[in-house]
Amino acid sequence: MPTPLKKLRLQGFNNLTKTLSFNIYDVCYADTAEQREAYIAYIDEAYNAERLTSILTDVADIIGANILNIAHQDYDPQGASVTMLISEEPIAAEHLSNTASPGPLPDAVVAHLDKSHITVHTYPETNPETGISTFRADIDVSTCGRISPLRALNYLIHALESDIVIMDYRVRGFTRDVKGKKHFIDHNISSIQNYLSRDTKRRYQMVDVNVYQENIFHTKMVIKQFNLDDYLFCIKARELSERDHRRIHKLLRRELSEIFYGRNLGRNLEFMDD
Repeated sequence: MPTPLKKLRLQGFNNLTKTLSFNIYDVCYADTAEQREAYIAYIDEAYNAERLTSILTDVADIIGANILNIAHQDYDPQGASVTMLISEEPIAAEHLSNTASPGPLPDAVVAHLDKSHITVHTYPETNPETGISTFRADIDVSTCGRISPLRALNYLIHALESDIVIMDYRVRGFTRDVKGKKHFIDHNISSIQNYLSRDTKRRYQMVDVNVYQENIFHTKMVIKQFNLDDYLFCIKARELSERDHRRIHKLLRRELSEIFYGRNLGRNLEFMDD
């Protein structure tokens, strides 16, 4: 856990804007058109607007925000979005410091703090040629004042249990202390990994690209353990022929590699275990 800065005494309101953005991916193999339709139906049910609203309600509570308004929508043929207007809770604010902390673990959507917001949009899709199906959720948690989106980090990663998580965190603007000095960040951070739980670090391989002088932090995570059964929909690995086992294994590893690296590579992740 990072060492907290000494609490700042400010002239007035904390004007720093802190934004945490996620791309979260779940990958599977569905062999037939019926299986692919069933996968999309499953994802649409598991991550519909009602459930996403529940997740974001928990997020608002975790970061110490008061929900002002909610807008949510399920789409045809698939996908969902949710929006919340939120503000800093007066009672919770009394116990907030000018530092961030990891926050709790859990058991898309949009939220807006006054001058801040949280958003989630979901994108299920399938490839009829290869049988690969992918679910993506885009999440933005943007706050100002003493509320920190980093407190929702571990909750969201666990609540959406994904194969790949790509995160960006940025602090913008400045706030002034009582002596008039500008502060462009109000907490210590060298990497988003500073705020990840131990079990998350054990489960994922991670890569960082950080621009410290601009207060921009970028972390990619891909699941370490590769078990083919975890990626098959409506079928078990033991039911596959040896040839199909190798083919599907290669397709899935390539899909994960290309999403993780953000480009078509034609090669597999080397560090994922079987």
